Amino acid sequence: MKLVKYLLSVLAVVIMIGCSKFKSQQQLVKIETPYGDIKVKLYNETPLHRDNFVKLTKDGYFDDLLFHRVIHNFMIQGGDPDSKDAPAEKRLGNGGPGYTIPAEITPKLIHKKGVLAAARLGDSVNPDRKSSGSQFYLVQGKVFSQGALDTLEMRFNSKKREKIRRELMLEAQTEMIKLQKEGKADAATNLMIEVEEKADKAFEGTEKFKFTEEQRKVYSTVGGTPHLDGAYTVFGEIVEGLDIVDKIAEVETDSYDRPTKDVTMKIELIEE
Repeated sequence: MKLVKYLLSVLAVVIMIGCSKFKSQQQLVKIETPYGDIKVKLYNETPLHRDNFVKLTKDGYFDDLLFHRVIHNFMIQGGDPDSKDAPAEKRLGNGGPGYTIPAEITPKLIHKKGVLAAARLGDSVNPDRKSSGSQFYLVQGKVFSQGALDTLEMRFNSKKREKIRRELMLEAQTEMIKLQKEGKADAATNLMIEVEEKADKAFEGTEKFKFTEEQRKVYSTVGGTPHLDGAYTVFGEIVEGLDIVDKIAEVETDSYDRPTKDVTMKIELIEE
């Protein structure tokens, strides 16, 4: 009996180790293009996006779709099902599988060159920043100087302050209109000044945006698109074929950023 219990305990440990090893492995996918193949590893830190991408790949969903939006020094985007066999004049970018994916935005997963990220609708209609069910982009980006990163920090913080100001102004709008209708221009002006002062005070109490030293190192050497950090879900990165992104990013495009010569894709899982 003791031997059986011992063997069972050993078996349990082996299973746990095996499961742990499986979870630590990262799924690899291969994106075939006319310019060469790109090998991408999917992050385990973003399981919803990883599993969805794996499912769509298994289903052959991406096969023969286009990189329909290509912007040099920015990114190449694909995954719109409407792009399959799409005529040259057709505008693309609105298609999908009929569902979205909850955001899995993680601070440490940044928009360095070569990452895989999910496209989505803008904040005005998508405040929760849910990802498209199928559209994705591969970052090309560019290298930033330290001064440029300083400017971006100031821009991010300025937008944060402006958002606070707009919210406070909206709260005071009814009273401000009332004062103006009553001909109390000075009182309306004072209320506006009060709102600005409240905005400054509220902003000062918030945590300011600041690039980490690691982010600065990455964006000033490897490059990327730092202005997208914290706004879109990054869920993988290229491990082979980064030069293929550069080649695709160089192609000629029309006024809607669609390549004038179709850039097709086929995606398959890599079993290792």
